[in-house]
Amino acid sequence: MKREKVKRITSIGGQALMEGIMMRGPLKSTVGVRKNDGSIELEEIKPLDLVKKHKILRLPLLRGVANMIDSLVTGNKALMLSADKAMEGEEVTEEEMTKFDKWLDKHFGDKMVNVIMTVAMVIAIVFCIAVFFFVPTLLFNWLAMAFPAIGEQMIWRSAFEGIVRIILFLVYMCLCTLQKDVRRVFQYHGAEHKTIFCYEKGLELTVENVRKQIRFHPRCGTSFIVLMLIVGILIGLFIPFTNTWLRSAVKILLLPVTVGIGYELIKLCGKHDNVITHIIAAPGVWMQHITTKEPEDDMIEVAIAAMKDVIPENGEDLIQ
Repeated sequence: MKREKVKRITSIGGQALMEGIMMRGPLKSTVGVRKNDGSIELEEIKPLDLVKKHKILRLPLLRGVANMIDSLVTGNKALMLSADKAMEGEEVTEEEMTKFDKWLDKHFGDKMVNVIMTVAMVIAIVFCIAVFFFVPTLLFNWLAMAFPAIGEQMIWRSAFEGIVRIILFLVYMCLCTLQKDVRRVFQYHGAEHKTIFCYEKGLELTVENVRKQIRFHPRCGTSFIVLMLIVGILIGLFIPFTNTWLRSAVKILLLPVTVGIGYELIKLCGKHDNVITHIIAAPGVWMQHITTKEPEDDMIEVAIAAMKDVIPENGEDLIQ
């Protein structure tokens, strides 16, 4: 897909939330949420800023791991904040609450949603580790038992495991689009990308101008995940172990290396526009056909409001 021609390349990025968007600028980060009454509420959120606080974390590879940790922590905080804002005003009657709901409400009160989302995120991380690291290795070992000659070739092992992970990720994303709430998050994801493209092209941030932009951006988190999966295939070539548990454990230990390389590649794609970066970004851009959807006008309005709030006046957001 041809890259959108832009006048500036900004460092501003974002994240789709529940009925909202977080925009992260060089000086501040803002969460914009569409509330039940139709209004847009903006609230500044404080990221960890590990790279800014510790010079050693600015080194290549290390900055990727630091930014990943920052994104996970800040992103989860923003997601819980958006859930609180989006659900303000919604009342659940006693009849609609189950005994478990009443127990949660009694013990956690207003923090119930945050607790549930935190627990769900922990479960999701554990599940992803099990599925993406353990299952592919186990499947190949079963295959190697039937075809011993294949099991001796590390290149086939690594390629098989990588392809299985990509297929699992693809299936998971497709299943997510079947859920109405997740599909709306994907629409806000599209609004985020379109708004950033509009700004990078030097156009006035209006709903009309934003809607004209494409929704596939080279600096997207989806592209980052896809690049990590591909890098994981290459790293797997250098792991000599075949035991399912040992090989999975080593891959988990090498995850910071995978993250670091993936980050450098996504940073390269966001900064440069040439044939090489187009090839590197292509798998992730293709995957964005699933993780981004065309937004509604009111979603674009939220993205614009959050974007305007983080744009510095002195041009510090531009990538040199």
